[in-house]
Amino acid sequence: MAKRISSKSHKKSKPAPKKAAPRAVKNLKIALLGMGTVGTSVAKILCRSADGPLQLTHILDRDLSKREIEWVPKQMHWPSSFNAVLASDVDVVVELIGGLKPAGDWIRKALRAGKSVVTANKMLIAECGTELQKLADEVGKRIEFGASVAGGIPVIIGIQEGLAGDRLYEIAGILNGTCNFILTKMEANGTTFQAALKEAQKLGFAEADPTADVEGFDARAKLVILTQAGLRTEVRTEQIPCRPISTIDAVDFVYAHDLNCTIRQISLARKDTSDGLRLSAAVQPALIPASCLMAHVERNKNMVVATGEFSEQTVFSGFGAGGDPTAVAVVSDLYSIARSAGAPLASSASAAEVPDAVSGDFTVPHYLRFVVKDRPGIIAALGTVLSKFDISIDAVLQKPGYPHTTLPFVMTLEPCSTALLDQALEEIAGLDFNVQAPLCLPILQM
Repeated sequence: MAKRISSKSHKKSKPAPKKAAPRAVKNLKIALLGMGTVGTSVAKILCRSADGPLQLTHILDRDLSKREIEWVPKQMHWPSSFNAVLASDVDVVVELIGGLKPAGDWIRKALRAGKSVVTANKMLIAECGTELQKLADEVGKRIEFGASVAGGIPVIIGIQEGLAGDRLYEIAGILNGTCNFILTKMEANGTTFQAALKEAQKLGFAEADPTADVEGFDARAKLVILTQAGLRTEVRTEQIPCRPISTIDAVDFVYAHDLNCTIRQISLARKDTSDGLRLSAAVQPALIPASCLMAHVERNKNMVVATGEFSEQTVFSGFGAGGDPTAVAVVSDLYSIARSAGAPLASSASAAEVPDAVSGDFTVPHYLRFVVKDRPGIIAALGTVLSKFDISIDAVLQKPGYPHTTLPFVMTLEPCSTALLDQALEEIAGLDFNVQAPLCLPILQM
């Protein structure tokens, strides 16, 4: 039987396509500034992978006992000053000392000395991020700050690169693990704010001075960074209003559940280009529906939701704090610099626009909780003030079993301007039946 010959055998064979050359990975010598909780985790990761492209060669820390850590190589350089770091041959400076000074000055000097920078300093990036990015662009170096928001969650790189093809118009999130732990503990156990805070401090989730967390300052700094990175809109921290979570009481979760909602600290920035460029942004406790993903973020986890014109909602979630998760983000930024062989990337610093107006005003439904000395005519008096500002009541809720001398009850309002409602509440606060100031929370459809 004749052997069948494939027609392919008669064709002239084509040369195999050439494989693309692998991207060069630059070996980087790294100086670490600060060996606290995050710095120690970064040093441990780098020392355990010393045969890779990231070589930790210098550590600047005032604590001399750190030099005796057994897993730190004996040949490690321990400079006595930052000037010694600048004079060395390191390629990248990792700043983990925190604060605005001297961290900001050191980063500027490092960039001007021809060294790229990686930082987890959220306060500095919120205040000076655009300026530092422009400086890095001018000198042809990199500044990376992925660890400054949401710790180990790759939200900055995900927004800047993964969603670069979209036009984002809203960033929302649970950005502070301490607040989320406190609120979920209050919800689960019916405890007071103070009791939940003490437990958070005992477990190491809250600082001895929790002001930056519970007042919203920490989350606000992160929201500024996300607004500039994702919405490409410049905003200053002082332009974004904060409201504390310390005003929340266990009874608010009881009423929130009746409304099929829960309470979380929400950071929200929304860009509107229908009439110029306007930005609405705030950090505050808010009611969110139980059907919302953020309603199920437990303990000290974080979540960021970026909303765009084309991709709609993209969600980033995970543990947003702690030494190890934050260290992973720092090391990931170092690998990004190594993969680009140290070359600068196109940045969004020059693309960020200054809005025509920034406010904390959102037109949404609201939750009002009053604690009053009960008497006839209270609802009528509140309705009179609200109607004066053209604000409509949606519902009134009152649980039985509370003393009439300190009676809590709730009103929900039809969508209205936050700014207008604040004016009405200023007048309501002067009514003599109030035992304490009314609590006002937006109801956000996330």
